[in-house]
Amino acid sequence: MQHPHPSHTSPGTGIAERDASDANSDDGSHGDHEDHSGHEGHSGHGGHSGHGDHVGQFRRLFWINLIIAVPVVAFSPMFAMLLGYSVPDLPGAMWIAPLLGTVMYIWGGRPFLTGAVSEIRSRQPGMMLLIGLAITVAFIASWGATLGLLDHQLEFWWELALLIVIMLLGHWVEMRSLAQTTSALDSLAALLPDMAERIDGDEIVNVSPTELQHGDLVLVRPGASVPADGTIREGRADVDESMVTGESRPVTRSTGDSVVAGTVATDSSLRIEVTATGDDTALAGIQRLVTEAQNSTSRAQRIADKASAWLFWFALGAAVITAIAWSLLGMPDEAVVRTVTVLVIACPHALGLAIPLVVSIATERAARGGVLVKDRLALEAMRTVDAVLFDKTGTLTKGEPVLAEIITRGAEETDVLALAAAAEAESEHPLARAIIAKAQAEGVRIPTGSDISSTPALGVSAQVDGDEIRVGSPRLLEETGAREIEDAEAWRQEGAIILHVLRDGEVIGGLKLHDEVRPESREAIDALHSLGVEVVMITGDAEAVANSVGRELGIDRIFAGVRPEDKSSKVAQLQKEGKKVAMIGDGVNDAPALAQADVGIAIGAGTDVAIASAGVVLASSDPRSVLSVIELSRAAYRKMKQNLWWAAGYNLISVPLAAGILAPIGFVLPMSVGAILMSLSTVVVAMNAQLLRRLDLHPEATVAALRDRR
Repeated sequence: MQHPHPSHTSPGTGIAERDASDANSDDGSHGDHEDHSGHEGHSGHGGHSGHGDHVGQFRRLFWINLIIAVPVVAFSPMFAMLLGYSVPDLPGAMWIAPLLGTVMYIWGGRPFLTGAVSEIRSRQPGMMLLIGLAITVAFIASWGATLGLLDHQLEFWWELALLIVIMLLGHWVEMRSLAQTTSALDSLAALLPDMAERIDGDEIVNVSPTELQHGDLVLVRPGASVPADGTIREGRADVDESMVTGESRPVTRSTGDSVVAGTVATDSSLRIEVTATGDDTALAGIQRLVTEAQNSTSRAQRIADKASAWLFWFALGAAVITAIAWSLLGMPDEAVVRTVTVLVIACPHALGLAIPLVVSIATERAARGGVLVKDRLALEAMRTVDAVLFDKTGTLTKGEPVLAEIITRGAEETDVLALAAAAEAESEHPLARAIIAKAQAEGVRIPTGSDISSTPALGVSAQVDGDEIRVGSPRLLEETGAREIEDAEAWRQEGAIILHVLRDGEVIGGLKLHDEVRPESREAIDALHSLGVEVVMITGDAEAVANSVGRELGIDRIFAGVRPEDKSSKVAQLQKEGKKVAMIGDGVNDAPALAQADVGIAIGAGTDVAIASAGVVLASSDPRSVLSVIELSRAAYRKMKQNLWWAAGYNLISVPLAAGILAPIGFVLPMSVGAILMSLSTVVVAMNAQLLRRLDLHPEATVAALRDRR
């Protein structure tokens, strides 16, 4: 049975009949739906465009090269000398390190070498070029030393092997954190039915929606999706438009009204004349908005890439100065040793892990706290957000109606509730479920009804204990001539749904239903205010509904009656005011706004499209999880800065020492000591990143921690 849309409300008001598209929202599977637009700024990493393939590539390369590295290091003469042991006296032992080292350079080093070439072509030198330069110098110098052409101190096979293995590990971790496959646009297409029922004369033919043409007549059965934009030619039904238009409850549509592709006829059949197909539909328009917003996203270059670019020029300049200085001093052999030492020591082992390791651990901790991070740039940007824009229905509210109040007229409240529940007993409509749930919660005995029927736009009727019981909207009163309850106007001002209960044509009570506010919402908003963040609410509902929720939650600013095509423009409006905006939504109509925002956050009960358009997904529907994202962003950023300063600081100190800046006072940094320091810097970076594991990101813990700081 289907309830009508109350006649006093406009198409923009009310309660959402939730779409059942949240089946996979909390299992992490939506990580595959990520758009990767933000990572194009990662230009320094040549060949990183296909992250799904690169995860497997770097994983295989790491494990295989780790195995190969063992004999390379063990049979490296310089490594044996450093540790004080002799290379085993086996036939051909002297060639094990050079030959396997060559395999590692060509195969394991290939991603870095191709990335270096890419950086040279794009004239943006960075980490890849520095890595490529270091392993190439180490490779050439090592062969020169092996063949007796250069000083034996220039045998770097062990360093080359460890360098390649460590960098492969770092990039494997990075690629795993960035892995993704499909985009939001695929999910938009999934809203359309697989088949449409076209009416050809007296026959109904199943065709693909792509085959429909302007002027075709199609049949949409109850519960089915509208295959194309059109005009209703026959029928009347409540249409669930929540996944496309942002309406928070089904809207009554009848002959002459327009409907859009992807919406659902909930209670009755409709015959619709197609007026737009393909790229001309409203759904395609939303698709274009998503594309445009994603394409206009800032391509922020990573901090590590910038640091690597600076480090590249610093190391290259130091190497050139070192070569010139030692040559002018008449020590060409020492010039080669010192120059190669500078280039090898300058290679950013720790810098290569500084960012991806923090991201990997932060992502893992986030998942345990119900936060799925899909876009690293979104996570980084969250710490700067100063305005959080919440979609109302399904985000701040539960998106389903509850029976909040009963007013009686000549009857007991329990009797009114029992009779209404009896009439609604066979209905699956959200309003009916709310009435029955209230009766069950109050322990009211529900009598058995008979001859139950429903009338679109009016309500339901049934015979209960010999009386005719009717439950419906104010339009039902227009038909019967009955007078509505006294509190109806006040309820109407609050934007509530109003139903009347009639017994034998006389009104015996009124039911006030509204979208229930999540109990966590107020706590989340108070905590955001404590952080100095402005809270804004956006909704397709009328102002009465929006203002009622806004007053209850203490929201700073409200955008009401906003159509889907305008949501992204509201985000842009806030951005033009100089605000960094995080948008939290759960519907298809939110997708363009999620993509437009500085940070798009899809709440867990949302659709695949909203999830695919967002950079962060909240696995639960708890709005307090937004605070977890902010805390995670700030903590991760602190660790990134600490790691970058440590990793870059090591180079800033060790490179001049390796170049021999203190040689006049008798101190020159040996390459072995530099290599050990380089390894230690990697350990320090890794251990510092591990401290993130102490962060508890469960919403309750995050709110409690913020409360303790006040």
